[in-house]
Order: sequence, then C-alpha cells, then structure tokens
Amino acid sequence: MKIQLERYHGLGNDYLVYDPNKNEMELNKRNVKALCNRNMGLGADGILEGPLLGAKQMAVRIWNPDGSIAGKSGNGVRIFAKYLKDADYVQKKNYLLKTDGGMVEITYLNEVGSRLRVSMGTLSFLSNDIPVIGEQREVINEDMVFGKNLYPATCVSIGNPHCVIPMKEISRELVCKIGEYSECARYFPERINTEIMQVTDSENISIETYERGAGYTMANGTGACAAAGVAYKLGLSGSKVVVHMPGGSLQIEIDDNWKVYMTGEVFYVAAIVLGSEFSEQLRNL
Repeated sequence: MKIQLERYHGLGNDYLVYDPNKNEMELNKRNVKALCNRNMGLGADGILEGPLLGAKQMAVRIWNPDGSIAGKSGNGVRIFAKYLKDADYVQKKNYLLKTDGGMVEITYLNEVGSRLRVSMGTLSFLSNDIPVIGEQREVINEDMVFGKNLYPATCVSIGNPHCVIPMKEISRELVCKIGEYSECARYFPERINTEIMQVTDSENISIETYERGAGYTMANGTGACAAAGVAYKLGLSGSKVVVHMPGGSLQIEIDDNWKVYMTGEVFYVAAIVLGSEFSEQLRNL
C-alpha cells in the first residue's frame, strides 16, 4: 500500500504532514529520518503526525528531521492547523490543539486558513522549566561559553527550550558556528534551540536560528516568540514586535502574564504519493 503525505511551508520552514488516519505505517525515528533526508528521501525540516484522535483533545506529534520529538513548533502548528482545515477536520474559526509542549489556541484569520493567529503558551525564564543546570533562577544575561567564546545568553521555555543571544550583527554563518556547540552544551540537559538576535528598534527585531534536532532553519515560530520575549524582558523592545527571519516575518505579542501570541502565514505546496519501492523501504525500517 502506498504512503501519502502533504507538503507545506511556513516562511521557508517546510514540513510534511503524515495523517495516520489515511496511512497504515507507524512512524519511528528511522523512517522519519529517511523521509526528511533531502538527498535520498523527500526532504523536510520535520514531520507533523496527526490528527491524533484517540485522546479527548485533537493532537499533533512533531518530529524533528533527526527522528527526535519536538515539544512545540510555531511554524509546525500553523501548518498543521492549515492542514486540518484543508482536510475538513475542523470547521470552527477557533479551537485548541494539543502538542507535546502544551496546548495552543488556533484562530483562522481568513477563509482558506492560510493566515493564522496562535496563542503559543506562556514564556518561562526559570532554569528548571527550560531546563538549564544549576540552582533555580531566571536565566537572564548569563555568560556562557560556546566553542571557546563567551556570550551573554538569556534562556527561555515556551514548551521547548531556547537560548537567545543579542548581537550587533547576525548571520547564518555565525548562528551555525555557535549552534554547533550550544545545542548540546553542558548547560542544557535536554539540548537547546539557539537564536542570535539583532534589535532594530522597539518594534522590529531580526533573528537567525539553529534548531535542536534540525540545524539551521530559515524561520522558527517558537524561536521568534522566544526572541521577542527576551527583547521585551531585557528592555530592548516593546511587547509587540515584528520578528524578521530569512524566510519572512511573524508578528509577536506578549501580554502582562508573558503569554505569547503569534500571527503569520503558511502555504500549501503539494500532495505526495510515495513510490512503492520507497514505501516498502520505509515500512521495513
């Protein structure tokens, strides 16, 4: 039996949607890595498995391209919400979706579901929530060493962990150089997503991202939320900012209780039916 997936992207961050209600294969670390391989598979920044309908609440499981599970993904949940509308799983304008990193609230802002506002959860700077080693504290402007260089890091959780470093100049090359060391640094027992951040003014910031389990990505929704939260926490911006990334921009709002709202677009690319040989290979992994 052939395997069907759907391809979407949010600001260049591309995901495959694997609907277990339409496919019989069970996803695992090995076949996820094979599917996400850009040379010998389909290539993707991750796989969105769902909807998972067995639980009381509709849910999605987010796979990283290395076969690990991501707690939450801003682009991923927007993409998955678009798929739910495209596949007629939901008709409501507003509903809750469960992720491994907590509940998110979805609101469609147009009829086709391509522009969405997502309540992403609450930011926490507490070391135990992120987690970061050491005594319980807010991890604000701490000196951390990555690759023999010292950086002022502020860490935050939004259902997954982020390390944000403000800088005067940012680039893909620099975030990859830092991320190679920071992702698995001793400070972070569950690894970390890394953002380097440049503040333009009180309403605009730019970031480059190195994702845990994925490497460099053109855009990162939770990273945008984390960076906006750090900029606001450090007094570098207001509570409403546009976060600019190589793949595009997201509007981020933070309320008085550090709850974060993300607004942005996603795009449907194609339906993909795998060839019988590749399907059989995946089922045997």
